[in-house]
Amino acid sequence: MNPDPVRYRALRRDLLPLLPLLALLLLLEITRIDLWLADWIFSASGNAWSLRDAWFTRELLHEGGRRAVGLLLVVLLLALVASHWHQPLRPWRRELWFLLVSALLAGLAVNVLKRLTHMDCPWDLARYGGEFAYVRLFEAHPDIFRHGACFPAGHASAAYAWLGLHFVARDRLPVLRWLALGGVLALGVAFGVAQQLRGAHFLSHDLWTLWVCWCVVALVHAAFGCGQLRRLSQK
Repeated sequence: MNPDPVRYRALRRDLLPLLPLLALLLLLEITRIDLWLADWIFSASGNAWSLRDAWFTRELLHEGGRRAVGLLLVVLLLALVASHWHQPLRPWRRELWFLLVSALLAGLAVNVLKRLTHMDCPWDLARYGGEFAYVRLFEAHPDIFRHGACFPAGHASAAYAWLGLHFVARDRLPVLRWLALGGVLALGVAFGVAQQLRGAHFLSHDLWTLWVCWCVVALVHAAFGCGQLRRLSQK
């Protein structure tokens, strides 16, 4: 079967925003912006991560946000089940499958990377009262037995994994596409800032999560409608 040139052109278009974001991420890697920002937060908090257990950062934006995203996943699953007998949902079954698959794969990609990169959280670093040295992303960790799990940012992925909403809106309801994108990005920023205030992540951790999630969602969007995914959407 010949490749679909229209689909590949669309994929290139969807991946294009990753280039300036990658340039920003490389800038963060070669500068000390991550540390400057974390230093400022740590100093402004009284040389401690005083917001680590605050109600609005931990209970509202972290725990509450995680529960809200879990509820969204349940609603999506219920909508998929209901689409088999509820006529108004049937034309949206393909989009529902796309949202489910892209969100799960984006979240999975971030979690796999967290277990491969072995990066520490700011609150683990000696610079901020912890035990371990600061190591850049592409540097070897000085302690081969230390397995950090703070990169990319897992909580931010709970929002950015739903970037598929932007793709669905663009395909089916173009007037809402920027609203969908803005909503997902705003939620991701809120989750990310909350975790930075708690000392759980650097700025670059959250931006890498955005990069990974956008990449995964765009790839799933390009693949959707072929192979097994098409058969699932047509059942």
